[in-house]
Amino acid sequence: DTACKNRPLDLVFIIDSSRSVRPEEFEKVKIFLSKMIDTLDVGERTTRVAVMNYASTVKVEFPLRTYFDKASMKEAISHIEPLSAGTMTGLAIQTAMDEVFTEEMGTRPATFNIPKVVIVVTDGRPQDQVQDVAASARMAGIEIYAVGVDRADMQSLRIMASEPLDEHVFYVETYGVIEKLTSKFRETFCAVNVCALGTHDCEQVCVSNGGSYLCDCYEGYALNPDKRTCSAVDMCAPGRHECDQICVSNNGSYVCECYEGYTLNPDKKTCSATDMCAAGRHDCAQVCLSNDGSYSCECFEGYTLNPDKKTCSAVDMCAPGRHDCEQVCVRDDLFYTCDCYPGYTLNPDKTTCS
Repeated sequence: DTACKNRPLDLVFIIDSSRSVRPEEFEKVKIFLSKMIDTLDVGERTTRVAVMNYASTVKVEFPLRTYFDKASMKEAISHIEPLSAGTMTGLAIQTAMDEVFTEEMGTRPATFNIPKVVIVVTDGRPQDQVQDVAASARMAGIEIYAVGVDRADMQSLRIMASEPLDEHVFYVETYGVIEKLTSKFRETFCAVNVCALGTHDCEQVCVSNGGSYLCDCYEGYALNPDKRTCSAVDMCAPGRHECDQICVSNNGSYVCECYEGYTLNPDKKTCSATDMCAAGRHDCAQVCLSNDGSYSCECFEGYTLNPDKKTCSAVDMCAPGRHDCEQVCVRDDLFYTCDCYPGYTLNPDKTTCS
């Protein structure tokens, strides 16, 4: 019993409360709904339930997004009142498509592959065109079960139900025995959930698959050839990431970084060259030359770069070959002046002597 949980569904009950359904019979329908809910694995991530009530008009008693526990659903069902008058079954199915099977009202996205199921309970013949509407619903991926009671028109049930008809059309003689259908639906919706039983050997994710299961892995991991265990995917392998410069693998994910001299842009992928010669970013003593995300140091005229490639030393401007004084070179910090031996005077050109 614990192994047999219904597979997750987005399940909508559409119940007939036209004039032909007597008050005490309608109470039986509500008991049937409550007992059905007892057999379901109800929850936000499992089976979601909506209830619609119809006669000449249609009322959504509660959509799929409202209740995720059995007690609240059964309490809401106990307060449903019959609408009386006609039997607009087609309108009810159309309303289910337009107003209930929408993501805003709690239907899960198509990518979740959660079956959409309708159970119509009626004791009469539809007073509107149900054939085209039911066909549209089936085309939209909605599985329709038709439950006829007492005076229900069997042809109409067969027109609206999904194929195969012998699995989707049910009939009971009176509302008094409608509850016996709960076991039928329990078998119909039952899937032995090996994943829930814990008898699987998947390392990370177990995916129930009918009476069997498949293993899967968390994002950033890949299933190993043994189909059970998972290995972290190198997200930094060529073609797997969008980093402009450096990709750093990070437990099944990745982050982007940049080479020295570049900074990561707000898109967290691309890099921009940083001005390495901006104040405080370099350690050049005198001149910093920016070079595509890097830099080099130079010195002012009269200085030379030391072996550390950062600091500078003053050059001896009076060293041989560095000046143009004819007789005497006088060093003056970074500059020099010329002078002459005793008995000579400096000519106006400031370099030669007479």
